[in-house]
Amino acid sequence: MSTFVLATANAHKADEMRRALESFDVKLLPRPREVPDVDESETTLEGNALLKARALTNVTREAAIADDTGLFIDALDGRPGVHSARYAGESASYEDNVQLALRELDDVDDVDRSARFRTVIAVTYPTGEAWWVDGVLEGAILKAPKGKGGFGYDPIFAPLAHGGRSLAELTPDEKNAISHRGIALRAFAEKLSSS
Repeated sequence: MSTFVLATANAHKADEMRRALESFDVKLLPRPREVPDVDESETTLEGNALLKARALTNVTREAAIADDTGLFIDALDGRPGVHSARYAGESASYEDNVQLALRELDDVDDVDRSARFRTVIAVTYPTGEAWWVDGVLEGAILKAPKGKGGFGYDPIFAPLAHGGRSLAELTPDEKNAISHRGIALRAFAEKLSSS
């Protein structure tokens, strides 16, 4: 069994990651409370994911796994992108971020609301070895939030080929089967098993 310390302190992400990896021979340890937040100063998802994983490995001397996710909206020139979690400000809530994105798309027609979620999963080891994989989910931004599940931008993101339902309207199993994070985690598990 491979063991990794989780870099995320986000309970929603940690839960999704554990659920997506439960059929693989991977054990995820919780992020130690004493590890301070990492300043996500990189300009790419890959850079931020590696930064977070390395910070955990440096403190714990254990292999670590970190993710960074962005929502890239075509009509907004790829925003919020790498700044998705803090789009409406450093202490913004999920709702604040969603409302800002909807306001910025207020005059954009349905056909021009294409977007994609992209997740990068980075792994670092005490030896200095590091690698990453990613997953992408194509879809569109809805005019208003729909559904009670998920978190973040899930209520306004409708994946392609799901009848206009938002990610927040899918069951956790449905979401993990198609999501950017699920795709990236399966790529992570495949890379682990082949190495």
